[in-house]
Amino acid sequence: MRNKKFYKLVKESGQARTGIINTLNGSIKTPTFMPVGTLGTVKALTPKMLESAGSDIILANTYHLMLQPGIDVIKILGGLHKFMNWKRPILTDSGGFQVWSLSKLAKINEKGITFQSHLDGKKHFLTPEDAIELQTKFGSDIIMVLDECTHYPVSKSKAKKSMELSMRWAERSIQSYDKKEGRGIFGIVQGGMYIDLRKQSAKKLNTLDFDGYAIGGLSVGEPHKIMLNIVKNTVKYLPKDKPRYLMGVGRPEDILGAVELGIDMFDCVIPTRFGRNGRAFSLQGEINLRNSRHAKDPRPLEKGWNSPIKNFSRAYLHHLIKTNEMLGSILLSWHNIKFYLELMENIQLAISKKQFSSFKKKFLAKYKKGDIPSI
Repeated sequence: MRNKKFYKLVKESGQARTGIINTLNGSIKTPTFMPVGTLGTVKALTPKMLESAGSDIILANTYHLMLQPGIDVIKILGGLHKFMNWKRPILTDSGGFQVWSLSKLAKINEKGITFQSHLDGKKHFLTPEDAIELQTKFGSDIIMVLDECTHYPVSKSKAKKSMELSMRWAERSIQSYDKKEGRGIFGIVQGGMYIDLRKQSAKKLNTLDFDGYAIGGLSVGEPHKIMLNIVKNTVKYLPKDKPRYLMGVGRPEDILGAVELGIDMFDCVIPTRFGRNGRAFSLQGEINLRNSRHAKDPRPLEKGWNSPIKNFSRAYLHHLIKTNEMLGSILLSWHNIKFYLELMENIQLAISKKQFSSFKKKFLAKYKKGDIPSI
């Protein structure tokens, strides 16, 4: 690890690029998808299942972990990696989004955020410095700054005020951060759906020399085209030699569109949430295993594809989902995570061959056709 750059750009195909992020707990090939383990677990999956699916890195959340089990427990047990029995890199979100989405009584001022726990109603106060300290004690490989999120739609004056506060918090965060080889801290670009505010935010963060840059405040209800337009007009102001992370996105078509614009990192709850609700991803699109058309179908979800659940029939998966058996959620979540991670591997391969544009076109043409006919 010693003397390795935190991020190395490897290949480009148009604006799409491959790279490597180096941390103390391992290297991450980009573009990458991070399964979401909000509470220190990716729902329904064990660490071994994630490793077998090819996960280089997972995401956990500061807000949830500070409330339960609490920083003292995690620290006593040797940090988040040991607590989870996960030996690969971990990115921790700062908790700003969760405070925004879960705590109706949150109050934000210059110093930080006062909020009530969604668990027991107790009041807490979180500053930008607290968020960095908590993530440092967790032993996170990639630390995110605390920021303020805005709703969609939001007025320009509100978006501007919020963005400027987030930039002041970013400055406080980098000042309180103890730089360490093999660990990184990311700033977060904000500004709502206003391109000039995004530009202002990105340029400010550049002056603070973060190890990577995230684009936040998207995937909050805005149309797909607006999201990609914001990404396009934000990436141009981010440094080429640092990783770029699009937070909370998304579906395969969103990922492909953002990779084409130069994004390196993604996270989303969709693969496991869909799995728990009886839905699977395939090269032909989404499959709803609750539909009766699968009740007697002996075929696997995807013929000829090396899914970890390739030996289970659609009929059996349908049965598990209809009877609310836990195994159904486990198997479909595992399959979906494998689908996403294999998609990222194929994206990396296409970029390395300078064929990303044609790969994207072929993938989407097949993906939009829909599931194979029933028997």
